[in-house]
Amino acid sequence: MAPPSVKLALSDSEAKLLLEEAGIALPPERFVSQQADVAAAADSIGYPVVLKGIGTKLMHKTERGLVHLSLNDAGAVEEAARMISAEAGSELDGFLLQPHISGRREFVAGLLQDPQFGPVILFGIGGVLTEAFADVAFRLAPLTETDAREMLGEIQGKALLGAFRGEKAVRQSELIQILMGLSHIGATHPELSEIDINPLLVSPEGRVTVVDVLMVAGGGAEKKDFLPPIAPDAIGSLFYPRSVAIVGASAQIGKWGHTLTANTISGGFKGPIYPINPKGGTIAGKKAYTSVAEVPDEIGLAAVTVPAGKVLELIPAFRAKGIRNMLLITSGFGETGEDGKRLEAELVKVARTAGVLVLGPNTMGICNPHNNLYCTGSPIMPRPGSTALVAQSGNMGIQLLAFAEQQGIGIRAFCGSGNEAMMTIEDYLDGFEVDTLTRTVILYVESVKNGRRFFEAARRVGRRKPIVLLKGGRSDAGNRAAASHTGAMTSDIKIFEAACRQAGIVLAKEPMDLLDLAAAFSSLPLPEGRRAAIVTLGGGWGVVTADLCAEYGLEVPGLSPLLIEKMDQLLPAYWSRSNPIDLVGIRDPAVPLTALEELMKWEGCDAVINLGIMGRRIMVKRFGQSVLKADPLYDQAFVDQVNQQFLDFEKQYIEHIVNLMETYQKPIFGVSLLPDEKNQTLYRIAGSDYKGVFYPTPERAVKSFAKMFEYHRFLKNFF
Repeated sequence: MAPPSVKLALSDSEAKLLLEEAGIALPPERFVSQQADVAAAADSIGYPVVLKGIGTKLMHKTERGLVHLSLNDAGAVEEAARMISAEAGSELDGFLLQPHISGRREFVAGLLQDPQFGPVILFGIGGVLTEAFADVAFRLAPLTETDAREMLGEIQGKALLGAFRGEKAVRQSELIQILMGLSHIGATHPELSEIDINPLLVSPEGRVTVVDVLMVAGGGAEKKDFLPPIAPDAIGSLFYPRSVAIVGASAQIGKWGHTLTANTISGGFKGPIYPINPKGGTIAGKKAYTSVAEVPDEIGLAAVTVPAGKVLELIPAFRAKGIRNMLLITSGFGETGEDGKRLEAELVKVARTAGVLVLGPNTMGICNPHNNLYCTGSPIMPRPGSTALVAQSGNMGIQLLAFAEQQGIGIRAFCGSGNEAMMTIEDYLDGFEVDTLTRTVILYVESVKNGRRFFEAARRVGRRKPIVLLKGGRSDAGNRAAASHTGAMTSDIKIFEAACRQAGIVLAKEPMDLLDLAAAFSSLPLPEGRRAAIVTLGGGWGVVTADLCAEYGLEVPGLSPLLIEKMDQLLPAYWSRSNPIDLVGIRDPAVPLTALEELMKWEGCDAVINLGIMGRRIMVKRFGQSVLKADPLYDQAFVDQVNQQFLDFEKQYIEHIVNLMETYQKPIFGVSLLPDEKNQTLYRIAGSDYKGVFYPTPERAVKSFAKMFEYHRFLKNFF
């Protein structure tokens, strides 16, 4: 095999031997080294035949005119051999003859070695237009049969797998066998950097044939030295310090040293807080110490805001004081360029030797509402909950944290992970796996340090707790320069998203999706299917929601005769008798409650979406204000009474929703009619793990349903 830095194509015989060992069937063929022998070889196979020029340096044979199809006699074979010899010249090692197999459907399968994730399997539309279509699906090796089957269903051209223009459906079991075989090769032959099987030709009878294969050894990137893992209990100690020292504390408003001190104090942290400033004095009402050595007690966490050039000199003092945890707010490290990277590497080396765990640098801080620890750069203090949030962008993380605070979404812990010089996303995943308070994990990720470890950790955690992830930087970083179609079509984001899906990660496309999904996963039972029942106060909203369900792969089934009969007893004769159910603006407050319960009883749906029932109090309140403004003689007490009735109804409605979910174990997704300053996404009911969930738009409710079902389907593959 070639050395790692040199790419070398395997000979056809070497490549096909590996395919056969992996259980991938090949058509009969003959190889001859001499041009004079091609006609006799063709006669022995039987016409029509395919003739190919073979050579270790010959790649992309079709583009170079080295493949001649449907040759029907010896003369045609000899002429094709002359043309191949003229084109290939000294690169030609011989000729390969195969039976000509006809078929209009072509696919591609392949393998590549990704520097982050290792062996990756590819499947998609093949033939000469493979790169133009770029219609491919990826999975990390090793594959399960479920992985392989999902790949077939992910390509845009999946209709070609079914019966097509009079030809039978593709025998998918044969495609799965090929993908599983490639997975086996990837696991047993890491020296292979690329495998390109193109085309996989499908006969009119649906049989799949490997027509051509290219295997390349070497040329892979050198293996990275990954950061060593951090123990989960060490991560936990960062979020439960007995005391906090603010190193670089300042009395000047606007400086990081003052902001961090003020927020930590105002958050209500129960342990001692020690401002550290060389000038001493008093900061934020607390005695300031000139150094950590002067502090009379132990320090559980040192939050550092001093300039980057002064951080290294802190480490000996931390070691002498027994400080094990550093929250390094300071920027000016790896994010600034090569000099910053060298400084960051030196810091990690010195800190590791001293036994100091560094979170950051360049972070917005951490919070743990369960411990009243709000050591961040913004005075945002969400309530305790079960959603853990880690963001590689501090500003993005703080914005999400602020939304969680506003909307009543409880937070288990938050961390702006910064440059991840020592602690990485992979470490946090390990910590979430064992943390009993974490039920949902939210990640904003721009890159990962160790792709394979990230994948394996996420797959473990995802089997117990949903992980919702937003990837920053989804645009293609450029195609790899490679000898095969497989390599040329690959982009970092495609492989990253494929790894996430394979690990069971729920992918978000927009920042708001993260908190919407956090609200749903932390508050609702998982839907066991994709069937939606829709109940609405207005017909238009129901139509829009039904359309959205179709766009997101959900179903809106017709109502059963029994359910229609029950709704006939509730609604006027002119109701639609279909799903969505339009309550036609009915005013009786008992009707929405009863309709919702009947839908939850119905075995024909897996979740209920209700629209416009919550939020009517706002419309009524505004109407009352309008009436009083128009007619000052109108009774204010009566208007207040009506407003209170609608407010009481909404409380009753939320309790009803939570009780129904507990009874029937189906989720209910709400959409509010109108929002106001009191509106939240989550509404809690004492004594219940479930909550009322209400979004401002139908799209956000439907998207949450679809993503929850996607996660449920992932779990079913394991349990």
